[in-house]
Amino acid sequence: MKENYKYFLKDSIRKTIDFSTTEQNRGVEPPPIQKPCPPGSRTIALVRPGQWKSIKGVPIEEAIAKRQSRRVYTSEGITLDELSFLLWATQGLRNQNFKGDNFRTVPSAGCRHALETYIAAFRVGGISKAIYRYLPVRHELVEFVKHDALEELISRAAFDQSFAGKSAATFIWTTIPARMEWRYSLASYKVIALEAGHVCQNLYLACEAIGAGTCAIAAYDQELADSILGVDGVEEFTIYMAPVGKIR
Repeated sequence: MKENYKYFLKDSIRKTIDFSTTEQNRGVEPPPIQKPCPPGSRTIALVRPGQWKSIKGVPIEEAIAKRQSRRVYTSEGITLDELSFLLWATQGLRNQNFKGDNFRTVPSAGCRHALETYIAAFRVGGISKAIYRYLPVRHELVEFVKHDALEELISRAAFDQSFAGKSAATFIWTTIPARMEWRYSLASYKVIALEAGHVCQNLYLACEAIGAGTCAIAAYDQELADSILGVDGVEEFTIYMAPVGKIR
């Protein structure tokens, strides 16, 4: 049985795939690079790169040396400036080419970028407590849903790891596998997991630049997390979480 799961970590599967049958090679249009917003959605403009006033930054060597998982946060919130920076650092769009490839601040196999970013905002200046989704193409947030006991709900979704609900904001990433499957078929799933790691490491390093900390969470209640985000658990589902808060 263990060998079946270890196979997921290998690239042997690539040799078994007839890539001429992928959707890409059959001329099927690729899935959108960003999940569409429901009609009438209210969006919030984020502070754009180069316009952050409160981001002092740190040398990359220092950020790497200080990187650690932090589970204790102060009661201080984060600013919209800081959240804008963290979102850009983890999924921000750098450029697009004529083919529609979107180049972001993190690597992704074939430039497919199969993740969506949701933010459970508890104490973020300028926006109300709610769950939002990041729109990387226009660097905006769209308000998704409000909950009366959002902190408790997010903690429960993290299998009662209470620090997940004591942060200023908690990042929740989902994946839409179809984006990767369009090009890589059954070879998609390992690289989606790798992509999540790239994204979260950028969050760790970016947190060092704003005097904050984070802790990656891969142990969560799949069904509850998916339900909170309103995703179906099949075509889109939760893959990773990471609370962010100020540290002493």
